[in-house]
Amino acid sequence: MTPLTWLYVPGDRPPVVAKALTAGADVVVIDLEDAVAPDRKDYARDATAELLAEPQPQPVHVRVNALDGPLAAADLTALAALPGLAGLRLPKVTSAEQITRIAAHTAPTAEGALALYALLETALGVERAYDIAAAHPSLRGIALGETDLRADLGVRDDPGLDWSRSRVIVAARAASLPPPPQSVHPDIRDLEGLAASCAHGRTLGFLGRAAIHPRQLPVIERAYLPTAWEIEQAETIVKAAAVERGAQALPDGRFIDAAVVATAQRTLSLAHRI
Repeated sequence: MTPLTWLYVPGDRPPVVAKALTAGADVVVIDLEDAVAPDRKDYARDATAELLAEPQPQPVHVRVNALDGPLAAADLTALAALPGLAGLRLPKVTSAEQITRIAAHTAPTAEGALALYALLETALGVERAYDIAAAHPSLRGIALGETDLRADLGVRDDPGLDWSRSRVIVAARAASLPPPPQSVHPDIRDLEGLAASCAHGRTLGFLGRAAIHPRQLPVIERAYLPTAWEIEQAETIVKAAAVERGAQALPDGRFIDAAVVATAQRTLSLAHRI
């Protein structure tokens, strides 16, 4: 199933993690980095390891601590081989070498290599987006960390991040990775603003979004699932292409070719969450 919602939850709060696992997110991301105070890091890692010692009913990822700090190695040692772990989210990635190094030291799971996801949160990370995205087959996705990136760039207004967003979206596609999910919307009460931000992200080419509260999940899902009109239009295009191959004009005057058909097929796949 194509994931649309990625719910972050602090790793040092096991009751909150337990609630997150039943909140309806496509992926739950247990955070050991920014959401956990320094004196709670060891506890968060131990609690997460205890949970992931058993398989989970849905995908669970873990955002480990900064790769250039002393805690990341301990996180990887404790968690990478656990049966309940579906993926590792790597913060503040700035080079392809970081990806290849972690992939080389990550034991394969029963399903194959453990999935890695790179978070680009600095100007240097964005500048090297394609090299990072193409670094290793174990890397399954990239995304922006906009809070840190905003601080690094000195950007105040949201449109100031659009170039970086597009850069990462293009890099992901160029490396044959899925479209990135949007970064979190930090105001959990501003659901109207979240919906508007998701609509803008969708026009840029994002697919889905990270969340920090369960109430954000249905807003994100509604924003990114095709509308009834979009599904109807996609079905019309696919049916017409099945009858007549090659470029053609529909009765309503719309011109369709292979690229338009491929877009319609993606719309239908997403509608059915394939």
